[in-house]
Amino acid sequence: MNLIKNYLFTALIGLSVITMYSCKAKKMVAKPDPAPVAKPVPPVEEKKPEPAPQKEAEQPAPTEKPDFNLDNIQFEFNSAVLKTASFAILDKAVTEMKKSPDTKFVLNGYSSAEGTPEHNMSLSVDRANSVKSYFVNAGLKASNFTIVGHGEKDPISSNDSEEGRMINRRTEIKVQN
Repeated sequence: MNLIKNYLFTALIGLSVITMYSCKAKKMVAKPDPAPVAKPVPPVEEKKPEPAPQKEAEQPAPTEKPDFNLDNIQFEFNSAVLKTASFAILDKAVTEMKKSPDTKFVLNGYSSAEGTPEHNMSLSVDRANSVKSYFVNAGLKASNFTIVGHGEKDPISSNDSEEGRMINRRTEIKVQN
């Protein structure tokens, strides 16, 4: 019997809760905002176009003149291998030559007086070609360079000492006329 009472009691409570929530209550409805009030726009003043600034006569940026007064390129004994000290001179030459990319050059190769005239002539051409290869690898046009071998003629120092012979193992860079 207690079980039935409990059941009825629970059912009664459930009904009262449902009844409470099923009553129609006034629900709140959102009201639309009133139309925005237009603010008066201030009158726009017409601007008169400003006169274009007078351009000064445009001159191209001054280009730095290349300095083709370059030191001689030195080589190892009986070889077309560049001396390490020559790389700085070659790098400077590349920088200057890029300022005037259409300038033509003559690469004059020389040797010291050691060896046969035929060997020295061949060596001098190989030395000038080593310099040309350096320039082409640095991005300069191969067609800008003419190779001339002089062998042992036209020394700039005496071939009687090793110091003099070292100086004569060279390639000179000249602007082609």
